[in-house]
Amino acid sequence: MGDRLRVGIIDDHPLFREGVVHTLRSARVLDVVGEGGTAEDALRIAKEELPDILLLDVSMPGGGIEAARLIARVCPIVKMIMLTVSENEDDVAQALEAGAKAYILKGTSGPELLKTMFAISRGESYVTPGLAARLLTHAIRQEPPRQPALPELTEREAQILAQVARGLTNKEIARDLSLSEKTVKHHMTNVMQKLQVRNRVEAAMLFRRQSGNGKDAATSTPERGTRNGAAVPRQQGGNSSGESAGTGIVTDPRYQRRS
Repeated sequence: MGDRLRVGIIDDHPLFREGVVHTLRSARVLDVVGEGGTAEDALRIAKEELPDILLLDVSMPGGGIEAARLIARVCPIVKMIMLTVSENEDDVAQALEAGAKAYILKGTSGPELLKTMFAISRGESYVTPGLAARLLTHAIRQEPPRQPALPELTEREAQILAQVARGLTNKEIARDLSLSEKTVKHHMTNVMQKLQVRNRVEAAMLFRRQSGNGKDAATSTPERGTRNGAAVPRQQGGNSSGESAGTGIVTDPRYQRRS
């Protein structure tokens, strides 16, 4: 197989599915090993082909999230990506809980989709940044604050976690704190290990609950869009073509869905 990914594509809209197949095959870096339009097709392809990546739609006959949940149990080696039009926070949360490693909107570009697929194959996970921020807000509203005290974090880890809790991406945090994206990602990996959480959303939720939904955090980190007290320009994040797979919700593979 080498570095070529083996990919299955499940979507109940043939025209869209054919477009995705054409885009992926044109890249000449992967093999499409199966296509279908239902949850039943998804399970069959997962079992028969064991693709590296399986693209699933949320809204398809049999349900994409239900398909993901079943495939995660019977074929845990298959990494699933939800490729959908749904921006519903409940769909995002349920898909990740079911075992999906990424949640991407159908408006994403071909190069961004390929970049994300290869990131997922390496053990990362991803949620379109705009959805990730909304998911964090939604989760905080839905769940009561009941968490043990935060374990001891270094000053830099606490500073980066506070920025994550504000919804900043790795790229934005790196710019605001004059660090490299690699350094920010390394610190967040340590933070998630210390907090024993699966992803950045859970880490941010825990931080905001312990700091009064982020109010106390403002005293320890620069305000969003500032560096050392000075205003700096801020790029707009959250669109499907402007963020790499390393700037959305990315998690250490050790803290993925626990079976």
